[in-house]
Amino acid sequence: MSITAIVINVFALVSLLVAFIKSKEKAVRSLKMAGMSFLRILPMILLIVVIVGLLLGFVPPDQIAKFIGEQSGVFGVLLIGSIGAVIHMPSLIAFPLAASLLEGGASIMSAAAFITTLTMIGTIYLPMEIKILGKEMALLRNGLSFAVAITISLLMGLIL
Repeated sequence: MSITAIVINVFALVSLLVAFIKSKEKAVRSLKMAGMSFLRILPMILLIVVIVGLLLGFVPPDQIAKFIGEQSGVFGVLLIGSIGAVIHMPSLIAFPLAASLLEGGASIMSAAAFITTLTMIGTIYLPMEIKILGKEMALLRNGLSFAVAITISLLMGLIL
């Protein structure tokens, strides 16, 4: 286990202990709510795990590297960025998926593009945004978010 994971788990346990000391009832209620939230997202997590497993099982690492690896350049970044913009999944699942892609041969720029577009662009929410913000503003926000996400991923590739 990494030092970061240990620190996060220790912090969570200490926080839980403090919550129990302050109010046992609220702490138990919070744990029940967390458990219910976990059960609600569990099917989605399992589906993503299956999809990632199939992707990594059927798509050889050299194909992953070909389309979103170092040699794919900006095309690969735009490709995976477009996929990230369209897919709707929790960030909790996106990070392990990006790590799997990295292990499969994807570039850091591609992984960064996937995560940033996934979190910054909400094509699934676009109809609601158009209703609230208007068509021009919603499209402008998503377009600028895509441009910023790609810029971030390119900078990540330069830095890392």
